[in-house]
Amino acid sequence: MGSSLFQGEDLTCIRGGRTVFLGLSFNLEQGQALILEGPNGSGKSSLIRMLSGLVRPKLGKLLWQGQDATKEPEIFQRRIHYIGHRNAIKPVLTVLENLAYWSGKTKDDPSLDDALDHFRMLPLKHTPANLLSSGQSRRLTLSRLLASERSVWLLDEPSVGLDVASVALLEDVIKTHRSKGGSVIFATHSPIHVENPNRLNLQDYSPLYNKELLAVEDDEESWV
Repeated sequence: MGSSLFQGEDLTCIRGGRTVFLGLSFNLEQGQALILEGPNGSGKSSLIRMLSGLVRPKLGKLLWQGQDATKEPEIFQRRIHYIGHRNAIKPVLTVLENLAYWSGKTKDDPSLDDALDHFRMLPLKHTPANLLSSGQSRRLTLSRLLASERSVWLLDEPSVGLDVASVALLEDVIKTHRSKGGSVIFATHSPIHVENPNRLNLQDYSPLYNKELLAVEDDEESWV
């Protein structure tokens, strides 16, 4: 699709003394969608958190446009937007105030209304967030993607709590983002249609599910 943007080389993740995955590599290009697959416990959420800079790899490298950013995640953090399982909404703020807070923009910025409107949240802009339903809360969270204007989206179960119509809105946003050269990495248990995605199955790198990796893990006890 385009030039290399974000890469991982031989990544190893250890959490709570357990090797979640090891020897994992990926290459994300501009305009590309990468879907993370694998059963529960194979490390999808851990990888997304690692790519967001919240977790550092025990071994391996993260490269942003060819530059080693493993120990300096701020190199790429300004260009990514991470959305996890939870919505991270401040209940005492209104819908608009939440979006302004997360985007770093003022409440009168027209791009905030545009973002809310796409996810059918504009009529609720002055509603306190603690009055939102689970689906509305998720749509508010996803509105941050349009308000933040980052080139790479990292999405962990982005469609959780969404109905069919709202999933279609998310698919449209992803399509538009990619058409402008943006990229997305996401993990989901629910179908999200994107065109020509690449896929990465974390089961292939998980000692929990891939017994061939157990011997490699045993040889590297010094990692823990």
